[in-house]
Amino acid sequence: MNITDAWGNSGTRPLFVCDFSPPRSADPVVLEQARALDADFISVAYSPGRAVRADSAMLAAAIRNNLQKEVMFTIATRDMNKLALHSHLLGARLLGLENVVVVGGDPLSARDLQRTQAVNDVSPSEFIGSIREMNQGTDFRGSKLQENIDLCVGGSIDIGRGTNREASLTYRKVQAGVQFFLAQPVWSAEGVREFLATYRQIAGEDLRQPVFWGVHILEQESVAFGSVPAWVREKLDEGRPGTEIALDLVNELFQGGIRSIYLVPPVLRGGARSYEAGQEVLAAARGL
Repeated sequence: MNITDAWGNSGTRPLFVCDFSPPRSADPVVLEQARALDADFISVAYSPGRAVRADSAMLAAAIRNNLQKEVMFTIATRDMNKLALHSHLLGARLLGLENVVVVGGDPLSARDLQRTQAVNDVSPSEFIGSIREMNQGTDFRGSKLQENIDLCVGGSIDIGRGTNREASLTYRKVQAGVQFFLAQPVWSAEGVREFLATYRQIAGEDLRQPVFWGVHILEQESVAFGSVPAWVREKLDEGRPGTEIALDLVNELFQGGIRSIYLVPPVLRGGARSYEAGQEVLAAARGL
């Protein structure tokens, strides 16, 4: 299912996307982890930790075809040139996938660069624009495809990198043809309002594309990507379950009129995920 169609048909019902990491193996047991997640869409990440993992599109297709769950997959411009990126998207569409999220990918570390190299043949905004052209039946060389690929293309937002900078990047992606966004974790409804106000000033209009605002479930020993407010750390240190903190934030977003959530289950040391915590928040949030 196209996620923008799902968003448009959801009415006042909350819509949840849940983050999911591909494994560092070919063991199909990973499908059982996805089976228990009662999210509207499962978003398969692209090589978390810059590690060798199962391909995001292939895993998304396996989840969709074996579990009949709605999915999206992430693709990073860091690792492929234009030819590889466009070919990858054709293959994803052949597998029945309809939703893709374009990111740049975290920079490779100095140690990584001793073993491999980044490509960065195209920026995320440029790639979003080229997907729009593929949706109209043309590849990056200007050659006609045999048919339009009809992919719903998403981008990322990370207001932790600076509101003005990120609002400008978001506007650039909108101009390129992005259809929805996944936002990295936020920590208050006020932060969302400030970002949207800044975007309005830069773009001269409201952000009309659906945004799924990130809610990160943290545990005392889990890994956080990006800055975490001191008050969150204090609550965890006091013994407050991370699921309760996340649920409070979901409720705050709901009260602020935000009904589309991108849930990020805990990332544990070594890269394991606590999808049980994710499902606990999903189940409770459905009742808010």
